[in-house]
Amino acid sequence: MLISDAVHIWRDAQGDYHLEWDASEPETQVTVELLSSPIELRERYRADHATTASFTGLPSSNTHYFRLHDQHGNEFVATERKLGMQGTPNFRDFGGYRTAQGRRVKWGFLYRSGQLSRLTEQDVSLLASLQLDLICDFRRVEEQQGDPSRLPAVETPKVLSLPITPGSNANFFEQAGGDFGGRQAMFDFMVDINSDFALAQTDTYKRMFAEILEVTDARFLVHCAAGKDRTGFAAAMVLAALGVDREVILRDYLMTARYFSPDSELDRIRQKYQMDLPSEAILPMLEVHEDYLCAALSAIDSRYPTIESYLAEELGVGAAELTELRGRYLQ
Repeated sequence: MLISDAVHIWRDAQGDYHLEWDASEPETQVTVELLSSPIELRERYRADHATTASFTGLPSSNTHYFRLHDQHGNEFVATERKLGMQGTPNFRDFGGYRTAQGRRVKWGFLYRSGQLSRLTEQDVSLLASLQLDLICDFRRVEEQQGDPSRLPAVETPKVLSLPITPGSNANFFEQAGGDFGGRQAMFDFMVDINSDFALAQTDTYKRMFAEILEVTDARFLVHCAAGKDRTGFAAAMVLAALGVDREVILRDYLMTARYFSPDSELDRIRQKYQMDLPSEAILPMLEVHEDYLCAALSAIDSRYPTIESYLAEELGVGAAELTELRGRYLQ
């Protein structure tokens, strides 16, 4: 059987579309249909006993939709999750997921990414086509100033500066004095700062929700430098507020590993933090591990009876706000 929340659709830098999916049974037969709109069929692709499909030559200026269905009658429509941004490869739509109540998060409203300072002209045009209302930037002030975002010149979205510097961050680098104790020390540090997002950065994430709710049906982007940890917790809380199961939230978080290359960022991190360390000691800062987000979720679990109570008490998302968000972003 086709697992709908385990389908990944992305556009590469050449504009070609690629689809991958998981199935609960090895004999699952999947048919992929290319649509020119969510309901109009253009082309059919049969993928018996396969888990991938590709489409080339599609207009890059358009949004393309795909309908997948298996021989058991399971069917759903999806669009690209990872957009073909050359300057920020981890830019993706985090809609499309099914909620615990059986509804589905809308495509084309919720986006997440890394930094926007290296966008190409083509990237900026693609960004403009998304018609974003709000961009939440979680980078530290010096990151925002040192690597300013490239944004569309016309109908520029509102940019909300929400700098996050976990409380343990500065002390860790100061006390370490350039000697971080190897890979395990960096891994433990990343676990700690993810807990810090949930416990010490609540005012920042509360502002994020308040700004999203301020604009009717806001199309928004949440991002930091890599689009991994600060952004990952933001996306996790949005999906949790919409009623998406934790297993699916973790799957979305781990998807960064598909699109973000830690090795390619080593030189940038060395320069940024003045590190003279072997790569193995730095890589946990750039990698994606389930333990990182789980540390934040466990911190919430240990102090609140439900995620809804945490959202209400700490992030200002109570019953009325949940109803509003779900009314906007679920279908």
